[in-house]
Amino acid sequence: MTNVSELTDRARGVMVGLACGDALGAPVEFKSREEIRRLFPDGVREFGRGGWMNVEPGELTDDSRMAIDLAEVLGADGPLDMTELARRFVAWVEEGPKDVGNTTAAAISNLRSGGAWQEAGERALAAIGERGAASNGSLMRAAPVAIRYWNDPAALRAASLDTSRITHAEPRCQWACVALNQAIAHALRGGPADDLVDAALTGVEVGAVIDAVRRTDDLDSADLRGSGYVLNALQIAFWAVHHQSSFEECVVAAVMIGDDTDTNAAVTGALAGALYGYDAIPARWASAVQSHDRLVGLADRLLAQSIN
Repeated sequence: MTNVSELTDRARGVMVGLACGDALGAPVEFKSREEIRRLFPDGVREFGRGGWMNVEPGELTDDSRMAIDLAEVLGADGPLDMTELARRFVAWVEEGPKDVGNTTAAAISNLRSGGAWQEAGERALAAIGERGAASNGSLMRAAPVAIRYWNDPAALRAASLDTSRITHAEPRCQWACVALNQAIAHALRGGPADDLVDAALTGVEVGAVIDAVRRTDDLDSADLRGSGYVLNALQIAFWAVHHQSSFEECVVAAVMIGDDTDTNAAVTGALAGALYGYDAIPARWASAVQSHDRLVGLADRLLAQSIN
């Protein structure tokens, strides 16, 4: 079992790592791996500007913003208030963000029209279909659940399922969030890296999620796909932490897969942050990423709630 100092370092690594991955990948989102390699032969290693969202260096996208909203709700006193999470998601969309995923937008539209949070994601799934709705929009923001419930497996599983299905009710999305959060919680507890996959898949009920994670040890980067399918993002994260040997290399490798680069790197950054800790994040990234102090404060708040 990790001590409090190590636990704090790893929890901060999750929140800041997620944001750093988001910011690193944002300027090259939707570029192919071939184009990214041509532009960045040594890898994308610095926060850039531009891209289709015209971001500034270190700017965060919907990935981090939704994770922050989730973390603030999880950090409040009392049980998880899903109605408050729904209110925050609606308020965020009303701000006019640069990007909102299709499934997320459909679900939040249902919330805005007065639908219950339990039904919003289901209605989006029915409208879009399971193929289109099995996207990565709940996985990208899932990690705060792992910090809040790292020491309560049953609560972690229930919160992972609920905080996914408010927008992404497709079972692969819900159980991918469980798998990611169980892996992060394992790392937060100081569990052996060799047991990460087994820890992630404990009790997972969807075969496609199990297969996607189990296969990552044997995959090469050329086997990975970076499009917005939820299991692509999950595979990239587990592949990166298995095949790379530092936080930076994990996140850079995720970006270099191409396509949905900010989300893939955000998910990878959260998992790698849990394994390597905050102190392993390059200082040039941590000092420049937007909302750094807020992210650190949220990690500390979630830990305090979990211990109390």
